[in-house]
Amino acid sequence: MPIAAVSWIERFYSDLRPTPSRWSACLRIVLAVTLSVILLLVWQIPYLSIAVIFVFIVSRESPSVSLRSGIRIEITLAASVATELGVVALTDNNPVARVLSVVIVSLMAGVFVMATNEPGFAAIWGYIYCTLLATWEKHVPASATVTNSLWLLAATTIAVGCSVAVEYAFNRRDPVKALFEEQRARYRSLSMMFALYAQGAGPEGLRHAVIKVAQFASTGQAEMQRLFNTIVDRDLDPQSLPVGARVRITMLAQLMDDSAAFGFDTVAADNPEIRNRCGRIASACSALLENETPGSDQPTGSPYELTPLDRVEADLHAIGSMPRDFRPSRDKELVVLPSKSVPLFIPGALRDPQTWAFGLKISLCVTFCYIFYFSVNWPGIETSVITVLIVGLTNTGASKQHALFRLAGAIIGGLIFGLGSIIFLFPAMDSITSLVILVAAITFAAAWISTGPNFSYLGWQIIFAFYIVTLTDFRAPTELAPARDRLIGVLLALVVMWIVFDRLWPVRTVTAMRRSLASLLHSEAAFLRLELTGRSTQTLVRKSHALRHSLSNTMNTLRGMNEAVEYEFGVDRKRHIASSEQILRAGLAAVALFWNELSELRQAEADLLDHADLMSVRSKFADQLDELGNAVVEKSCGPAEASVGVEIPGLPEIPRCSVYVRDTSKRLRQLQTIVSRLGSLP
Repeated sequence: MPIAAVSWIERFYSDLRPTPSRWSACLRIVLAVTLSVILLLVWQIPYLSIAVIFVFIVSRESPSVSLRSGIRIEITLAASVATELGVVALTDNNPVARVLSVVIVSLMAGVFVMATNEPGFAAIWGYIYCTLLATWEKHVPASATVTNSLWLLAATTIAVGCSVAVEYAFNRRDPVKALFEEQRARYRSLSMMFALYAQGAGPEGLRHAVIKVAQFASTGQAEMQRLFNTIVDRDLDPQSLPVGARVRITMLAQLMDDSAAFGFDTVAADNPEIRNRCGRIASACSALLENETPGSDQPTGSPYELTPLDRVEADLHAIGSMPRDFRPSRDKELVVLPSKSVPLFIPGALRDPQTWAFGLKISLCVTFCYIFYFSVNWPGIETSVITVLIVGLTNTGASKQHALFRLAGAIIGGLIFGLGSIIFLFPAMDSITSLVILVAAITFAAAWISTGPNFSYLGWQIIFAFYIVTLTDFRAPTELAPARDRLIGVLLALVVMWIVFDRLWPVRTVTAMRRSLASLLHSEAAFLRLELTGRSTQTLVRKSHALRHSLSNTMNTLRGMNEAVEYEFGVDRKRHIASSEQILRAGLAAVALFWNELSELRQAEADLLDHADLMSVRSKFADQLDELGNAVVEKSCGPAEASVGVEIPGLPEIPRCSVYVRDTSKRLRQLQTIVSRLGSLP
């Protein structure tokens, strides 16, 4: 078997490892789906296949979060129905107007996905609108079509209500304590593994420790991010969580990945230098375990020469560069940003040409598929529109990843599970009980995959394809054509998206990562200049909230795109992967720089912010960040390293100013070093 295939099999197997929270989440999903199917079948409410998929969409961090998520979903669905009925009424159901509305709605859905902090709801709005509008193309009375639109709203309300009820009945946990223990368990495993390497342990002694780290790495950051979001949504006391808790989660997840890579790459540490470095890493992890500041050196060398151990040290260095305030009396808003402070729209996103370019690409694909499947009178391939709205992303690497999972999900869920059930199981089923058992079994398998860190999208697509093939009516399906038609619809959408996203209008993953990093650096520069406007500290803090949330999202996006680069193809694939790793590390360094600036702002006295020399220093820092942002996009080496950093003779008389300038200059030099490496990469 090819090495690549073995790697994928091992990765998928690792993704299926059980955890206590995974068992609980999957069982709650199965129970909610089972209740929804029973109620919808008993009450004979249509749109069963669409309704039950929303059980997977409802957030499950906590009961209150599930309730808020359910309310937002219902509002979004109501907006979709209102938009559909409004367009039909205002245009007198004109066919040309319907097609134009598909163009406009899909465009706006794509723009809102890119420009808001709630992208999922924009996708739902566009998806439901196009689904409902398609019913007006059929020759049925208008009253029946309106009634069906309202039935869809009722069906999804039942499914969402069942999900929320199950969460209130069975989901009981303290998210702050759970997140704290998740982080401590990871640092404890790292400390143990690197301590064993430092002691010169053999392969047998290291095996268990390496496997433990690998298990945490395969778990990823999804569970920790869910717990953090619960703390935000419920406005809980963060207690002993450190400053910048959300971005630290991303940093810790990256540290686990690189540590696991080192563990699998290194059988035993025979080199004394490597043992010494492992000892320092173990000490740093032990310090983080006790909420102390770690010490770690920044690795040097070209991007091609960085070893897994170099990357581990770089990750620890980024974590160590975060603010060092672990006091219980610290500013709680520096730990967790209240949900009320998170804006709906991402600052500057609507003015970004890339936002509208993405919307145009989505609109082009959706419109073509919509016109095609009605022009050939083949309504069974309507899944092509759904595929575009679900799969479409801003870069080809992530698009290929999701397209692959979408195709695999359609084959496994639609053909193997769906068609197999229709052929072999449904003829022998004569009651609702047998149907519920079958649906529960497939739902559990898909839910288990969907709660994993790497193949969650595959699980979601498997269950979606299974539902739309088997739950099409109140009776057991007896035809095989629907499964065939839905797969053809998926293939049509993938071909159209490949042409538009990869051939006509390509945006490579690394290019998108460069733009995200440049945007992050320019945003930090704008924040530094905002501090020079003479506004009050409270005003600056309020304006920093939007930037803070945007930076955290950007880091999560960068990490996701870094994982998607492997789906790129071509002769420069290795160089693209090297570039993505450097961009990710530059992002971590930039975020640490911002957090120290924000921490300084929250603790600064008014006269300190107005200090003339300090304002001059910050202005130069902002200019240098802008230069670095331009260098990232232009693929140049950036400003000369000697120019990064500022020494002001008058500042040493104020110790706090002197420390601030020294630390910020040091972080800027580190950032410039990484950007200079990017200058020679694609």
